[in-house]
Amino acid sequence: MPRNPKPIPTASLHLEQARWDAGFRRVVGLDEVGRGTWAGPVTAAAVCLPDGQMELPHLLEGVMDSKQVRAAERERLVAHIRAAALACGVGSASSAEVDALGIVPATRLAMRRALAEAGLQPDFLLLDAMRWPEMAHVPQQSIIRGDSLSLSIAAASILAKVWRDAYMREMDTRYPNYGFAAHKGYGTAAHRAALEQHGPCPLHRLSFAPLQRLLQLSLPETMPEKDG
Repeated sequence: MPRNPKPIPTASLHLEQARWDAGFRRVVGLDEVGRGTWAGPVTAAAVCLPDGQMELPHLLEGVMDSKQVRAAERERLVAHIRAAALACGVGSASSAEVDALGIVPATRLAMRRALAEAGLQPDFLLLDAMRWPEMAHVPQQSIIRGDSLSLSIAAASILAKVWRDAYMREMDTRYPNYGFAAHKGYGTAAHRAALEQHGPCPLHRLSFAPLQRLLQLSLPETMPEKDG
């Protein structure tokens, strides 16, 4: 007898279902990518899935934490997510905003922009290991490994990852010395070597400790003043 095909790992709807059962209709999952990079924006996405559609796990089969999904598959899933979602949006905060605000406030700014692009008022927020006190008027839950446990958070992680990767590939053509298309701004050995050779570009987060250390190492030594 032929074997049954192995099921494709897909995040669950049980967290969303619990909120729908409690009367919350617009349950929004949010996730971000790029918090730890040395360059480029921090990017967030918001996804609201429609309640009462039991076929959602089938329509979004393979939607998981973006880190567990191959790049080509992520690209394919974006269209499925956008077609299935009641609403979705992507927002980002630039490297300059990360430097000015700090990474956590900048991440929340990106999340706010993602919600604004989604264009709906949420009844409940599902957040991936993140708290959002500025949105305390909206009921919310912070979930460790939420991008593996919640289908809407997982969908948001894929939208954010695909958007940011495309942006960093575009920036690679503008700043070709750094290899952004390959490492997407993360702190790889090749990225470090490029920084040591060329110094930072406007995409780099100068407030981050690795950049601070590299900049200090590249400063010329000052000569001691001679006594008069």
